[in-house]
Amino acid sequence: MGVFTYEDEVTCSIPPAKMFKSAILDSDNLIPKIMPQAIKCVEILRRRPIHIGSKFKSMTHRVDAIDKENFTISYTVIDGDVLSGGI
Repeated sequence: MGVFTYEDEVTCSIPPAKMFKSAILDSDNLIPKIMPQAIKCVEILRRRPIHIGSKFKSMTHRVDAIDKENFTISYTVIDGDVLSGGI
């Protein structure tokens, strides 16, 4: 088991609240439309884990925390072929 931390700050003309809503809260609808060659689908399972189909067959992650005021999300990858040796 390992820990990977990633932080990213993006500058754009879109207000932070609108960008966070689109990129994080509505990502299950938006991401497959933006990147259809890389992401086949995003499914919300029991409103917490998210299954993503991409160059890997599958990846499931659990959303641990969403902070809408500070525009942050924390999640844990819990299943999928993304965990098998290729990291």
